[in-house]
Amino acid sequence: MRSSIFYVSALIGITFLSCGEQKKEHTIITIKNNLEIPRAFETVEVSKKEIVLGENQKFENIIVRDMATQERLITQFVDENSDGVADVVLFQPEVEPISEKKYEIVVLDSVAAQDVTAYCYSRFVPERTDDYAWENNKVAFRTYGPVAQKMVEDSVSGGTLSSGIDAWLKKVEYPIINKWYAKNDINPGEYHIDSGEGLDNFHVGSSRGVGGVAVKKDTTYYISKNFTEWETITTGPIRTSFVLNYADWDADGQKITEEKHISLDYGNNLSKFEIHTTGTTVLSVGLTLHKKEGVGTEKVDQGWVSYWEPHEGSELGTGIVAANGTMIASENYDTNMTDRSNLYAQLKVENGKVVYYSGFAWKESKQYPTKASWEAYLEEFALKINNPLEVSLK
Repeated sequence: MRSSIFYVSALIGITFLSCGEQKKEHTIITIKNNLEIPRAFETVEVSKKEIVLGENQKFENIIVRDMATQERLITQFVDENSDGVADVVLFQPEVEPISEKKYEIVVLDSVAAQDVTAYCYSRFVPERTDDYAWENNKVAFRTYGPVAQKMVEDSVSGGTLSSGIDAWLKKVEYPIINKWYAKNDINPGEYHIDSGEGLDNFHVGSSRGVGGVAVKKDTTYYISKNFTEWETITTGPIRTSFVLNYADWDADGQKITEEKHISLDYGNNLSKFEIHTTGTTVLSVGLTLHKKEGVGTEKVDQGWVSYWEPHEGSELGTGIVAANGTMIASENYDTNMTDRSNLYAQLKVENGKVVYYSGFAWKESKQYPTKASWEAYLEEFALKINNPLEVSLK
């Protein structure tokens, strides 16, 4: 028995076409939900190593179908180690409260391409200095690279010196990153205007934005500069993931290393951050306080913190969630230094890494339009990551 890696995603059924199926015993996947709430939009990962393939059978020629309805599910193959060969297949089950459901993996001679949209998308953006941006059908984010940093250090206008995480406030399901950057190329600053899809009016500066990290020494928080290297792992209908590397940085005499593994799945308001770090046993993860007009909620015992604030004529909620035992404290850090006031969650570093989820909900998107609905989402998210779906293969 093993647990699925929790992540939110969408389930889209497509009728299975039997042509091409080989005559062999199928792999049966049983997924069990031990909670008294329905489970949907959580991604199950199946490794190539767990599938028994016959001679000349290809891992990329498998499909996943619901055993009860015979519907084919949307799948995404991921090459996790960038060697050109797929390592895992992703899909999203739906399971009722306190129940289990069976799916089967079927190997075909050939597989027709699924007609899907790559809602989960990310890329390096050299045309806008050197951002890295990512999105799904709910939210979008970006952060900043070395050229933007050097521009600031050389007093060249248009640069950004920040390892904070920017929020792009979209209110449509379809992808907007390329569209917004393209219109910004024609008319610089155009994506700061809402033309019906949303806009970028979230100020980051040197703040932590939505989930940037810091190291606290005494009463001071130390932060890294812009990322130095990037690698896109995957994009598709279910997940986008990538890696950002940072130059070593100093926290009052402590050398800190930082490598971010970030992923975002369909239907999820929170990105998953896996931070590989050395030089500290506690990593602080922050939510910017902006004008300090919002209300923070600190539920360390439940593994989440939230900040709900008025925002440019609307309202916005940000949040951080971590598994039980990871979040050990929180602090509403208020300072006169520009952009340095953040609501921090203090997370325990174990075996050189820390894992957390961070994201937002904008009232205009109508996803979680109130403080109560946003915090209910964070509370349920925490419940699910601490009680993952149980997945067994036979």
